[in-house]
Amino acid sequence: MKERTINQEASEKHMSKESGLRNKTVAVLAQAALCAALCYLGATFIKIDIPVGTERTMFHFGNVFCVLAALLVGGGWGGLAGAVGMTISDLTTAYVTSAPKTFVLKLCIGLIVGLVAHKAFKLSKDHSAKYTMIATVVSAAAGMVFNIFADPIVGYFYKTYILGVPQDLSRALAKIGAITTSVNAVIAVIVASIIYLALRPMMKKSGMLREL
Repeated sequence: MKERTINQEASEKHMSKESGLRNKTVAVLAQAALCAALCYLGATFIKIDIPVGTERTMFHFGNVFCVLAALLVGGGWGGLAGAVGMTISDLTTAYVTSAPKTFVLKLCIGLIVGLVAHKAFKLSKDHSAKYTMIATVVSAAAGMVFNIFADPIVGYFYKTYILGVPQDLSRALAKIGAITTSVNAVIAVIVASIIYLALRPMMKKSGMLREL
């Protein structure tokens, strides 16, 4: 009888642990899906298009939510949220030819932000308000600095050698893209940091903040 009781308790603990893991996985998936939707909305509707010959570039809010996703749910999930959300945006708008480049670059942004935030700064742990603010801003900036350099360079080679766009036009797009990417980066760092720092205490209190 005693052995049966011990086995029952062990079984209940095991089931409880599995249930807890499932609940956490569902919560992470829900947060990542929400962030992907926000990335889509930010890139599709909160934007200003800039025509350049037969091509175009834009100011947009998609990167804001890509960075925010990486801060909230980690680099892997956050990067996928940004990549999926903004790739779908490209596929459903005039930027369809940029979709492969977008997927790779946004995934990299998320991975870099997540790496700096959660591996270097351990952002999901308890810290002082000043430490948390600095870690948040530096992590967001790391991903955006990467994008400032990578987006125009990758864009130039992608358009020239994959899409067959004339070099002069690709070069002009890269120069204008460097400007729009820099503006987008500044906006992303400021807005994503403000939103994360505002959400963090509430999510931590409710147990929704993922520990990484």
